[in-house]
Amino acid sequence: MMVRGVAELKGLGETRTMQGSKKRSMPRVQSSAYLDIFILEKEKDRLEKELFVAEKRRESLHKRLEEIAVETKKLAEAKTRENRTEPDASDAPRKKDWKKMAMTY
Repeated sequence: MMVRGVAELKGLGETRTMQGSKKRSMPRVQSSAYLDIFILEKEKDRLEKELFVAEKRRESLHKRLEEIAVETKKLAEAKTRENRTEPDASDAPRKKDWKKMAMTY
């Protein structure tokens, strides 16, 4: 039997290559755990700062909401007092209406 190509050689598929065995010419780094720890610590610091800013913002929003509630209450009370002291429309003298006249040119 005649071999037509390299792919037909018996046992060729079982041979290990450098890529198949995941071997590289560069030496493998022993451990990059310190880099992972550093990156995680940086992210932790960033998130803690962001949380602090968010909490401060939340506090200021609650404070402003309380101020708005107090102002609204004061204005509502002032409006009710104004309505009580305002004389009725029937008691007040009626303002004179504007005189109207048609103008023709």
